[in-house]
Amino acid sequence: MATGVFDLLHPGHVYFLSEARKLGDELVVVVARDKTARRLKHEPYVPEHVRREMVEALKPVDRAILGSSTDIYETVVSERPSIIALGYNQIWNETEVERECGRRGVPVKVARIGPFPHDDLASRHLVERILARGAPAREAPP
Repeated sequence: MATGVFDLLHPGHVYFLSEARKLGDELVVVVARDKTARRLKHEPYVPEHVRREMVEALKPVDRAILGSSTDIYETVVSERPSIIALGYNQIWNETEVERECGRRGVPVKVARIGPFPHDDLASRHLVERILARGAPAREAPP
């Protein structure tokens, strides 16, 4: 299992999911709900149902589902993964996740996936570069 917001898909997401897929026989990706994305990151640019469809279309992904908007462990309990892959910049502590999953009857191993070698292609950097370019000046019609 891998989780994330996946708002603006970029090469780092593909890298993360490809590495996560190598950890097991099937990769289920939990896409954060809009409410969760707002709480953890920002107002999403892309609605949750579209983000889920886009993630599911990626080659390493066997199935993509929307997560719970109230309890992140609810999906872990229903899906019962053996491994949870976390991205290098996700805030969760591996030991705490393993402990809480075990407490809920789902023993898991948590693996931290390292960063994509080209961090300049992350969403925040791409958005910054787009904004820095600004809108091109338009000439008035003749």
